[in-house]
Amino acid sequence: MKKYAILTNILDKIIQSKPEKYTKLYSDETLEKTNQSRSRAFIHLYLKVGFGLLSFEERERYITDGSYDGGIDGYYIDKESRTIYFIQSKFRTNEDNFESKKIALDEILVMDINEILDGNTQDEKGNDYNGKIKQLQREVSEIENIGRYRYEVILLANIEQNIPNSKFKQLTGGYPVTAFNYEKCYNDLVFPVITGTFFNATELNISLDLSNKNAGSKISYTVTTKNGECEITVLFVPTIEIAKVLLKYKNSVLKYNPRSYLEFDGKKVNSAIKETIINESTNEFALFNNGITMLSDDSSINERIGQKNKAQLSVKNPQIINGGQTAFTLSRLLEDNQDNLDIFQNKEVLLKVITFLDTPENFEQKQSKVELIDRVSNATNQQTPVLNADKFANDVVYKKLQKTLYERYGLLLERKRGEFEDGIKNGYINRTELIERNLFFRIYYSVKGEINKASQKRLFQSFDTSLNSLDSIEELDKFYFGYLMQQKIPFPSSNGGARKDKSGFAKLFLMTRLYKPDSLEDYNNAINKNLSKVNKIWDKHMADYSRDTKKYHRRYYDKESRTEVRRFVPRMWYRSGSFEKDIKELVNNIE
Repeated sequence: MKKYAILTNILDKIIQSKPEKYTKLYSDETLEKTNQSRSRAFIHLYLKVGFGLLSFEERERYITDGSYDGGIDGYYIDKESRTIYFIQSKFRTNEDNFESKKIALDEILVMDINEILDGNTQDEKGNDYNGKIKQLQREVSEIENIGRYRYEVILLANIEQNIPNSKFKQLTGGYPVTAFNYEKCYNDLVFPVITGTFFNATELNISLDLSNKNAGSKISYTVTTKNGECEITVLFVPTIEIAKVLLKYKNSVLKYNPRSYLEFDGKKVNSAIKETIINESTNEFALFNNGITMLSDDSSINERIGQKNKAQLSVKNPQIINGGQTAFTLSRLLEDNQDNLDIFQNKEVLLKVITFLDTPENFEQKQSKVELIDRVSNATNQQTPVLNADKFANDVVYKKLQKTLYERYGLLLERKRGEFEDGIKNGYINRTELIERNLFFRIYYSVKGEINKASQKRLFQSFDTSLNSLDSIEELDKFYFGYLMQQKIPFPSSNGGARKDKSGFAKLFLMTRLYKPDSLEDYNNAINKNLSKVNKIWDKHMADYSRDTKKYHRRYYDKESRTEVRRFVPRMWYRSGSFEKDIKELVNNIE
């Protein structure tokens, strides 16, 4: 699925989630109405990703698009950053226009920001602004300390690259502009949504129950390590509070976790957590579960919040490094049981918060902090076994590889197990569209002619010098060509399959060396045109090789002739040390 198709799929899912009262506003009766609905849902997408607004109605409240809107399609008042955002969106209804058509400067000029902020109720033609614009004016007028707020314009549109920011400020009445062109939309809106990383948690506030805490709400002590000092706070928190955290922030609080969350199906740990929450009315969960470990840059507990037997835990820049499965499963239970929150009643989970007391000021100190995080993550007990490949998934080289594959080719590399589960669950993408991490390397090594390496086990491992070519666009273009061909031929995805039949590896190398064009746009045509040629070359080579070589034959007893016969066994050849060398000689002879 191309990136634009994923975008429109997300917009359609947003539209489908609308409450019934918005049926007329978001209609798909005609193509024109479908496009109008998607245009409005595009603003929903920005509000969801930019500000973490999960509710359709909550987002719809800030959309002003319509008649007499003063050129403003939406707005948002961010009280945390003290910024008022004005949104103008130009959604394009096909891929070519979305990626090439640019907003006209006079379209930006129609934004009546100054007039609206000055309290005018009519535009320059004497038309009353619509109700949503008047709502904006009312909310701005009610802000305390409005003098400390700043204003910013968000353009969801392609712009000319050579226009300076000063020119945009003139067009908007002096306000800074952040433009989301098609690439920024794909990278900063679409990809975060399908990976569940679209809204970062800068500060969490978790409610605590003190009614059954005999010794206060926490145990806290300071630990000195070679990487700096940390404070460890251990406490029990309501399971519903953890569920709320993951439901809102999803994978954005699992960045240092070796895995992203995994779904219920077939997961023994998830099922056990689910059953304990749903089937038990008492707090066995606190006994059975190993708990959650969370990193923090700052944390504090306030036991005087004006409520009896209540307290609040505040955590800055939280990251869950252990217990992600527990947190995720609780969030899914909350999502699926909005009408039955009693299942969480009186159930708590152990939370360990590790707060870094030393703020890193230079590169070496930052690296030291990352090293400590890795050590803690590896040492923490795991409820679900962590594969070696999971431990390497957060390596910088693999993060960069995933980013490049998506931005250049629109491919989704599953670097961490489960990182696309949110996109799959919501129907934004299909599981079949993901590239399994070991499959990537089977294709990558095959097109380079490193067939023996392509058939090895545990290809997705720690970075080593042999992977320096992952930075090469030329080498990744070869992979992309091989990836497109791999979908049209039998290709082993498992180690067992690779040992039995390496013909798919050989064909990828043949096609890449003999018929790969220079332009990405020509890849599919080249494969369709030359696939039969490669198959013929391979079939002829197999026939000639089995006839001419004396190697890799075995004796069989033929029941009909009652004699022993010798037959060529391809599997013996595939598993031999000469297979890769033979294929390279074949290509050299053809070239």
